[in-house]
Amino acid sequence: MTITENKVPEGIELVVSGRLDTTTAPQLEAVLKQIEPSKQTLFLNLSAVEYVSSAGLRVILLAHKIMLPTGGKMILRQPSDFCRQVLSATGMDSILSIE
Repeated sequence: MTITENKVPEGIELVVSGRLDTTTAPQLEAVLKQIEPSKQTLFLNLSAVEYVSSAGLRVILLAHKIMLPTGGKMILRQPSDFCRQVLSATGMDSILSIE
């Protein structure tokens, strides 16, 4: 898995590619914990994520929880077809903002 960090006018974008699973989820979690929570928006671009497991979903929820207390928000950008299916099957698509 690779994670690329981009500054955008609204906040920060993390572009994730590859597999988001038990092996790689800690890598994304470490990056998320380094982000300064504020009233900015965190975009998680999942367009190049081939596979996401329950460990990956947990880290996505963690990103959401990190941003909420300070008035920030997290938006999933362009989730891959596989990610959309998993988000829909777990009901997370009704909890998270997706564009």
